[in-house]
Amino acid sequence: MLRTACLTSLSLLSAGVVAASIAVQASDTAGKPLADVVVYAEPEPGVALPKMLKPASIAQRGLKFLPLVSVIQTGSQVAFPNNDKVRHHIYSFSPAKKFDQKLYSGVAAAPQVFDKPGTVVLGCNIHDRMIAYVKVVDTPFFATTDAAGTAHIELPAGGKYTLKAWHYNMKAGASAEQALMVKDGVAASSAAFKMALKPVVVDTDASGDSGY
Repeated sequence: MLRTACLTSLSLLSAGVVAASIAVQASDTAGKPLADVVVYAEPEPGVALPKMLKPASIAQRGLKFLPLVSVIQTGSQVAFPNNDKVRHHIYSFSPAKKFDQKLYSGVAAAPQVFDKPGTVVLGCNIHDRMIAYVKVVDTPFFATTDAAGTAHIELPAGGKYTLKAWHYNMKAGASAEQALMVKDGVAASSAAFKMALKPVVVDTDASGDSGY
């Protein structure tokens, strides 16, 4: 019965109906709110996940990738508009998505399809300090925390979910998931993560990238 209810509710989500939600608070081990944490909810095994593919965009502006962190469902497209007056040459060596693409200011490039789940690290062959992260997940139920460390995930139905959290600077092997029973209704179920991070490396080279 739970499987049938979940499948019915998943179809309702496609029509814009939300029956349940999760409010997430993320912080580091010192209790400081943590932004750019990807949080995503996976229903119990046996529940089919709907494909709710939404295209994403990662711009180049001021010799930076914006946003720094993106999360998309497997199979989604990502565009890379170049808003700088210099050219960029973006790439990824990550197993989940390997590609190499030259970008020219004012010229639209074909979007890339991210068809495997995993973590994708982006770089620029011309500007070494440029970096961005794309978290590709199978579930369409995800969000990214804001500056206050908060995020809100909308769900089609209550039930058993595995809630996972990922941060680009988290320590290797750090466990960041929890089982959660989500209730139907207006009030959001709450969850919290305290994440162990690697030490931040300060770049002392102030020479900068001029681009070309």
